[in-house]
Amino acid sequence: MASQSVLFLLLLVTVGFIAKNNSLIIAVSVLLVFKIFGTGVKFFSILQTKGINWGVTIITIAVLAPIASGEIGFKELAGAFKSSYAWIALISGILVALLAKGGVTLLAKDPQITTALVLGTIIAVAVFKGVAVGPLIGAGIAYTAMRIMRFIP
Repeated sequence: MASQSVLFLLLLVTVGFIAKNNSLIIAVSVLLVFKIFGTGVKFFSILQTKGINWGVTIITIAVLAPIASGEIGFKELAGAFKSSYAWIALISGILVALLAKGGVTLLAKDPQITTALVLGTIIAVAVFKGVAVGPLIGAGIAYTAMRIMRFIP
């Protein structure tokens, strides 16, 4: 009989296929392979402790790639600050990074919150055609909301 975790992962990969979300399909498939072949125990522990940092590093590399390729240089950087939209983007980037920092803190302190965040992300992907980058930012928003709620009687 399949374990609860395997059934849950199979449900998630099904949702990934229904939602046509390749990232979810690949992520769940990799986890299923490690789970089914019994090599997951150590791998899952490493992923839980280091995975978010690895993911952030990969995203940072992707964001910086246009600089490395020469598409974005100092001329474009200077020109970007002439637009009000660029200032909005700059401020948004700062806020999102600060939210993500809070998300990392929350996930480290309260890992069970991950279940609700993953469920919210799956719903957003499957129902609203969202993109599955939500857990970290979602955790940041939740962290911020929880801190604000401390001040409300």
